[in-house]
Parts: sequence; structure tokens; C-alpha cells
Amino acid sequence: MPSEVQVGDMVQTRKAHPCGGDQWRVYRVGADIGLECLKCGRRVMLVRREFEKAVKKWLRRASAGDAPES
Repeated sequence: MPSEVQVGDMVQTRKAHPCGGDQWRVYRVGADIGLECLKCGRRVMLVRREFEKAVKKWLRRASAGDAPES
């Protein structure tokens, strides 16, 4: 069953970004999942299936009351 993804969630990926960071913040949810690298700030888009395979660990789940950051 697919996990429920929300804007503001923090995840750790199995593979590191070229900058060396492996922690990401979800900034967009839809057909694609938008991720922002917490080390360098680069933004990437992943298809939902690729996102679910890439996530190693959930670091922080956004609560319903969290306002998304721009």
C-alpha cells in the first residue's frame, strides 16, 4: 500500500545526491513528488513509484496543521 505523503515531510533516501546530502523535504505532492535537498537546496521531481522506492527512512512526518513553506 502506498504511503501517504504530505508537503513538509522529511525523508532520507537510499542513494545520496551528488552534493553528498541524502535528506530531503517534500515541497510538492501530486502525480509527481517534489523534493528539495536539505544540503544544497536543489529541487527534483520524482514519479510517485520512484519516490517510494528511493525512500530509506521517514525522518519527520508533517502534521495536518503545518503550513507549507514557500
